[in-house]
Amino acid sequence: MSEPRLTPSAVVLPPGEAAIFMILALKDTATTTEQVQDVCGHLAAFVRSMSKRYPDAQVSAIMGFGAEAWTTLFPDQAKPKELKPFEAIKGAKHFAPSTPGDLYFHIRARRMDICYELAAEISHLLEGAVEPIDEVHGFRYFDGRTIIGFVDGTENPENEAAYQFTTIGDEDPNFKGGSYAFVQKYLHNMKAWNATSVEEQEKVIGRKKFSDIELTDQEKPANAHNAVTNIADDNGNELKIMRANMPFANPSKGEYGTFFIGYANTFTTTKRMLDNMFIGEPEGNYDRLLDYSTPVTGTLFFVPSPELLEALGGEDD
Repeated sequence: MSEPRLTPSAVVLPPGEAAIFMILALKDTATTTEQVQDVCGHLAAFVRSMSKRYPDAQVSAIMGFGAEAWTTLFPDQAKPKELKPFEAIKGAKHFAPSTPGDLYFHIRARRMDICYELAAEISHLLEGAVEPIDEVHGFRYFDGRTIIGFVDGTENPENEAAYQFTTIGDEDPNFKGGSYAFVQKYLHNMKAWNATSVEEQEKVIGRKKFSDIELTDQEKPANAHNAVTNIADDNGNELKIMRANMPFANPSKGEYGTFFIGYANTFTTTKRMLDNMFIGEPEGNYDRLLDYSTPVTGTLFFVPSPELLEALGGEDD
């Protein structure tokens, strides 16, 4: 008899119309673990409640744990094989920083007010147990474009491939159905970008700006964004991650950015892409998009399967 599939994780869902991302640090209090476990046990119920109230809202919520937080909260649990603090990457010109983060929440829906209500409920349950590191409110920009004007996530895996590339399997059976989430907050130099011709922008990204058609191998430079992030295994099979990126902006501050999230069944795949972007393969062939986009955060989290998350909450019902 085939093994039943675990409940599909929200990591395979499209970015959506609105999103709230929260990165939190644990406080050392007597009730911290209990409060976090409470959220673990009730998060799925919160989403179900919101989905019943607003069935067309496409509500989802993801909760992740940093390496140190996992050890602190669940000392009797094994640790996912690739869960460790992200190590900064220093290239000849560009730098991917490592920043702290214990808990990660990715809340999305078709309406920001619904994202807000769910974020507020989570924050209420965690009051006194955590302190904020970062919170970003993302939005869908036109037809799924980034702030710099190109369609995002075109190469995301779909259908069965989405599960294959995002979900941990038998290689780490204690954490089957879970995922690794790597997050970076990028700020874009829009003055420099807007001063660049559309033709040159297309060479930076590796796609046509308006049609989203990929440039041919003859047209595409070796340091185009979609060239350096295209990687394969030893047999030549392409490796993918699920990008759930969202634009964000504070125009009055001149702040324009992309909140990058890469969900994958192994962080090794994402790390190879990052090394290609910041160091280059061969070395020096870094991602030219980094000349316009600067990461200011970088944190790795483990996202448990829905079943494991609920079990971590100690819920029997």
